[in-house]
Amino acid sequence: MTDRIRRPALGIRLATLAGAWLLLAAFSTDEPGVPRSNGEPFDLERPEIAAFIDQVVTRDGLQRAEVTAALGAAVVRPELTAEMKQAPEKTLDWWQYRLRFVTPGRIENGVRFIKEHQAVLDEIAAQSGVPPEYLAAILGIETNYGQITGTFREVDTLMTYAFDYPERGQFFRSELRAFLLLARDLGRDPTTIRGSYGGALGVPQLMPSNYRKFSAQYAGGGAVDLWTDWRAIVSGVADFLAARGWERNGLVLEDASAADDVRIEAPAHFGLDETIDSLRAKGIAIDKKVKGSTPVLVIPAVVESGLKYRVGFRNFYVITRYNPRVNYAMAVCDLAQAMRLALAEPHA
Repeated sequence: MTDRIRRPALGIRLATLAGAWLLLAAFSTDEPGVPRSNGEPFDLERPEIAAFIDQVVTRDGLQRAEVTAALGAAVVRPELTAEMKQAPEKTLDWWQYRLRFVTPGRIENGVRFIKEHQAVLDEIAAQSGVPPEYLAAILGIETNYGQITGTFREVDTLMTYAFDYPERGQFFRSELRAFLLLARDLGRDPTTIRGSYGGALGVPQLMPSNYRKFSAQYAGGGAVDLWTDWRAIVSGVADFLAARGWERNGLVLEDASAADDVRIEAPAHFGLDETIDSLRAKGIAIDKKVKGSTPVLVIPAVVESGLKYRVGFRNFYVITRYNPRVNYAMAVCDLAQAMRLALAEPHA
């Protein structure tokens, strides 16, 4: 769990770190471009790191001493890139992923969470159009309702991806910049903030740039704590989905029946590239009565016995904007439906 205790002023903490870093740097033998082992500090004289520091100092008005102290305290974590490549969303078949994330315990925790935060969930659902069970399900898949928010130091994670992971270096440099600004906004020492192996923060697991965008909307640019402020946490999820086109009272995901000879491969990207009519022409249908021109996507979901087909609607696609993995989005939907059924039971 991320440390929630308010720290002393950012400048004081970072000035102390700066002195420690200067002492450490005096004994460092790192050279730019030379591979380093896990736990070694970054060489701030590497051209791309030096250019980044210059940018955030001149463009964003951050203090050079504070920036160099924070980045100088970061250490290389090469195992993070391996963990990202082995993420369960990428490596597990659907039935395996579902067994891991849509569990009786997570359903029970979700029902308890919804009851504890019913007033807030209902209010925000009414405003955004996103049902309470979907808001809760995203928090359930992301962090088990706030129980697991990440153990990796954010500065280590973002520095590793920004400068030692070329495939996504540009993206993570922008997130590193957003993170330094976020730490300033929160008045926190950036070296104390922890997140996921992918750099997501707080209970809703927002990347720093999205965290700052939400803060600007929710708190007028002031600090908002997405580890403890449950109204802000739920609003963060709802605002994200609503901004990306969530349709109030719209369908999300439906199981489909398919003719025996149907064979559809998973597409390279998931978009609303089909319609109800085009799927029907391919031998795939759902029970719901929906206008034939409705845009949808088809999902070949791998189950133990083979394949079953599911049809995602606009709202399903919106969930994939939160995490662009179809297994993730299906787990959110199945967890939401399981919680809805559990809440409808007389003893719930």
